[in-house]
Amino acid sequence: MEEGTKTKKTVYVGGLNDEVDENVLLETFAVFGDVVDVQLPPATTHPTQQNEPVKHKGFGFVTFTSSADAQDAIDNMDLNELKGRVVRVNLARPMKMQLQGMANKPVWESEEWLKQYAKPLGRSGGAALRAKTREGPNGAVGDEDENAEDADKGEAMEE
Repeated sequence: MEEGTKTKKTVYVGGLNDEVDENVLLETFAVFGDVVDVQLPPATTHPTQQNEPVKHKGFGFVTFTSSADAQDAIDNMDLNELKGRVVRVNLARPMKMQLQGMANKPVWESEEWLKQYAKPLGRSGGAALRAKTREGPNGAVGDEDENAEDADKGEAMEE
């Protein structure tokens, strides 16, 4: 099945109450047509709170067999109440794919980005800013900090 076709048959249901589970969504949306799938993404749990029941993120997805059924569900359920909360219902959008080869990396780790946007320290104004931050209250450069750093380095080398 094509991703675009599947998307037009899948609706996003947002603003769900904690009491709503997959069965509630199925019962609620089955009146609009044949439901193929119901998903409630689980909330991320903290490792120390494993004894608490796993809740959902407050939204879910309902996939119908036809796009007309999905549209009927949107027309009838958007901004209506479900278990005491007003829900938003609209067509689900596909997730955006990450840039090829840049998964979970900052842009400045890319050589191409650095070549295009990075400036030498002398031209960027960073050297002047760094010198300013090292100056003490009366304008003198804080040598104590440098000496302390050098002492720390010497101690680390001896170990």
